[in-house]
Amino acid sequence: MSELSRRAFTKLTVAAGLSQLAQRSVKTAPTIGIQVGSVSFLDEGIDAVLDRFQQDADVNALFIATFSYGRGIAGRQVSGQPLPDHGKQEYDTEYHGGNFATTHPQYYAHTSLKDIQSPDYPDFDVIAKVLPKAQSRKMKTFCWYEDVFRRDLPGIDRLQEVTLSGKKASTLCFHNPDVQAFWRALTEDYARSYPVDGLMWGSERQGPFGNAIGASHGGGTGNSLDVVTCFCDYCTREAKSRGIDVTRAREGYTKLCALVGDGRAKARPSDGYFVSFWRLLIQYPEILAWEKLWNDGQKSTYANIYALAKSIRPDILVGWHIWHNTSFSPFYRAAQDYAEYRNYSDFLKVVMYNNCGGPRLASYVNSVSQTIFGDFAPEQTLGLTYNIQNYQGEAATLDQLSRKGLSADYVERETRRAIAGLSQSPINIWPGIDIDIPTGRDEKKTEPQDVHDAVQAALRGGAEGMILSRKYSEMRLANLRAAGEALHG
Repeated sequence: MSELSRRAFTKLTVAAGLSQLAQRSVKTAPTIGIQVGSVSFLDEGIDAVLDRFQQDADVNALFIATFSYGRGIAGRQVSGQPLPDHGKQEYDTEYHGGNFATTHPQYYAHTSLKDIQSPDYPDFDVIAKVLPKAQSRKMKTFCWYEDVFRRDLPGIDRLQEVTLSGKKASTLCFHNPDVQAFWRALTEDYARSYPVDGLMWGSERQGPFGNAIGASHGGGTGNSLDVVTCFCDYCTREAKSRGIDVTRAREGYTKLCALVGDGRAKARPSDGYFVSFWRLLIQYPEILAWEKLWNDGQKSTYANIYALAKSIRPDILVGWHIWHNTSFSPFYRAAQDYAEYRNYSDFLKVVMYNNCGGPRLASYVNSVSQTIFGDFAPEQTLGLTYNIQNYQGEAATLDQLSRKGLSADYVERETRRAIAGLSQSPINIWPGIDIDIPTGRDEKKTEPQDVHDAVQAALRGGAEGMILSRKYSEMRLANLRAAGEALHG
């Protein structure tokens, strides 16, 4: 299968949108979901975990981490954090990741990425084991899979993105037909092999522009040439089909990376950072054209997954984990137009993690204050971000932000913004609520009142449900119970 052209992508999203309108399920009771990995059921027992979910937090939907090579949603906990008050009291040092359900080979004929079965918990198919018990309790079950891989997987080298510096990245290229074939294979495997209620896929990535300028939490201090992607053969071929001059795109990004490098080295251009940055965009419109090319590839993955899942089972719910970077970077937020998601979504889990949001926003501010906003002091950049993102209610200064986090009002505002962005669409907004997501030393830790306030803020904002995040294995039980108490008023 060749890569998607703009015309093919348009046809695909229109078809998916028509299918959605025809097949969308009628809204029922609020969905109270929780993200959980295999390790929690193995540590504590399936019945014990499900009992706790229902009794402590009124959970009626499981978002089970079925595929990931990252520790964030599937491992036991993050190294260096205080141990939770449940489950095994040890760190998952041998975590490998992969598919925690059974991988059925017949669905993977058209992708080179076949050997994905996780070796971590052999003989434990988390969906096969948990689904019947969840059904008996009238709890919905979702396969929760994410766009995180390892470099040492057999066949991965043919799927990886290529950086501006010519290196292979750990991320996969959305314009590579083999990558699209893999996501179709995994989706078909889940939709046909298990009577699950839904699928949720997440891709915590941004395009070359955001990576070049370090516009995310975690930012970047290294050579930005090594994080600007993708310039593989598939992307260059797609670019040429759109009339984009590949040589000028490379040249523009090379100069943008040089400007970023000067900023991090505090070598201020004579016209300042922002003017120099804007001049580059004028001189090289190919910079944003390449950004759009990358974003279109990611969107085509959403549309592919949705269309395939609905063709197999029209009643299955399909939705997306929307990366926290929408809360920090206005550049990333601009690319996440919720109105577009109406064509290929039943629900959106928009990340609204207010506790870890403080340290993450501070990290973003400190990064971009060294690049395109280098004309401003970091505190001024925070004020600019508060205004652009409509966070005028946030009062924490930059030196307070990491310790205080973002307020519950942020959760309410972001819930209202997401609902408004869908323009009365029947798509459900299920805010992602932060419970003990790890932060650094001397940074904001979750307390029961934080959870209580965030849950009630989401409800005030009009949410018809929520997803308790990031994973049960790192949640303290008092904080989990606070979610249930908030739901009861």
